[in-house]
Amino acid sequence: MTSTAALWFFESVNLYNTLCPHKVKAMAGAHEFDHYKRDQFIYFPEQPAEYIYMIAQGRVRIGHYSAEGKEIITSILTVGEIFGELAIAGEDKRKDFAQAMDGDTRICKLSIEELKALMYEDRELSFKVLKLVGLRLMKMERKLESLVFKDARTRIIEFLKDTAAWKGKKVGYETLIQTKLTHKDIAALTGTSRQTVTTILNELKEQNQINFDRRRILIRDLEKLK
Repeated sequence: MTSTAALWFFESVNLYNTLCPHKVKAMAGAHEFDHYKRDQFIYFPEQPAEYIYMIAQGRVRIGHYSAEGKEIITSILTVGEIFGELAIAGEDKRKDFAQAMDGDTRICKLSIEELKALMYEDRELSFKVLKLVGLRLMKMERKLESLVFKDARTRIIEFLKDTAAWKGKKVGYETLIQTKLTHKDIAALTGTSRQTVTTILNELKEQNQINFDRRRILIRDLEKLK
């Protein structure tokens, strides 16, 4: 069964190919990519929600700030993925922030008015956009449930399984995940500490359930990972 994480990724990529103005001949001449340096913000909380954004190059982290001012990362997105889409569901002001993670991150943006016009003309596109918003909400609810009810080890293992479903490559019984995520990134996404992530990944490695380096994670048998 395909996971929510995988569905989110594939729906995003599908819509990116449909919506990115640089891929639509009628719009290509009137749009330019927005370029961002590493750690530069694309938008902030309370900023008007006027666009949806598509990643043409680089990575973007999505997060928000707690009442105590703590930064909480909810997603790390890559090429082909869409963010800011909650504006379609009536979000007037941003509740989260979006920040570039890599140098020369390239973003393609589309105004909500342009998107509504496209959706009005294409019923199937409307369905896909609404499905994307629904998947995003499901993913957020699942993450909240995980943070409240599951321990750190379970959250990290579920993160590995979701990432494997999202962009893993099967090699026999093994699953290879090519990733630039650091232990700090994984900690931010699972609500744990970097030390906890390092400890649990090392435990899984000692148990021969996984192997990893800075660029990849190899899961020996996804079905038996626990």
